[in-house]
Amino acid sequence: MAILGNIIKGAIHLKETFTIEKDLWKEQQEVLHNLLDTSKNTEFGRYYNFETILNSQDLPSAFAEKILFFDYNKINGEWWHKLYEGHENVTWPGQPSYFALSSGTTGKSSKRIPVIDEMIESIRASGLKQVFALSNFDLPVDFFEKEIMMLGISTNLEEQNDFKEGEISGISAVNIPFWFRNYYKLGEEIAKIEDWDKRVEHIAQRAADWDIGALSGIPSWIELMLQKVIEYHNLKNINEIWPNLRVYTSGGIAFGPYEKSFNALLGHPITVIDTYLASEGFIACQTRPETKACN
Repeated sequence: MAILGNIIKGAIHLKETFTIEKDLWKEQQEVLHNLLDTSKNTEFGRYYNFETILNSQDLPSAFAEKILFFDYNKINGEWWHKLYEGHENVTWPGQPSYFALSSGTTGKSSKRIPVIDEMIESIRASGLKQVFALSNFDLPVDFFEKEIMMLGISTNLEEQNDFKEGEISGISAVNIPFWFRNYYKLGEEIAKIEDWDKRVEHIAQRAADWDIGALSGIPSWIELMLQKVIEYHNLKNINEIWPNLRVYTSGGIAFGPYEKSFNALLGHPITVIDTYLASEGFIACQTRPETKACN
């Protein structure tokens, strides 16, 4: 009997039961107010007179009228480049702890996006929200005792002056909560391997030692990893080695184009949960079976 699984699932269900339905529009306005209030004394906040916006009767409209649209080149050329040069209090109090490197959907060179401590905490909170939302999905109790594989870029971040830089998946993995580490695979040693092929080779070698219940990562990366594990162990499908695999948390790109080839690697259907984690922040996550993060 999955005693620990029953306890965890019960606690998650209890948490969701006592969660009060919130006014999302009101919450969004409160978030905007807190962001403006926190950054009103930065260079950016003083330049655009956040104090005036905060005193307006219609905060969202005042913000939209006052703050023009910024693409990456504009915000970086006018403001963020100062952070990389060591300036403080530019668009947010203090200096960022990390810079996320992202090529995005345009341009060939990597874009450096500041990652502040509050953003890291927000990513943690969003991940925890997803864990609690699992009570909305039809999952067996023993699932909650299984290990979770988070497949991203290397966690071996590059040191740059007073900050570190790397892709957001690597930054997030470095900052996972301590209580989650017993469930987390790849583990620190494999996660630090920078060469993708070598990292996947190590995963294949260790796959039989793990009892994976959930996968998380970009569909194309996960698919390549599954193919390697199946090939390495001469399997018909991935469930021959991970029979308790029940959940895949997708993100980074749309899962739809990969669904058919992805399912071909599985021995039985699994629950696919959509997320929208970008270098700019955790945008959305799916909390109910009938919805998607992009809705």
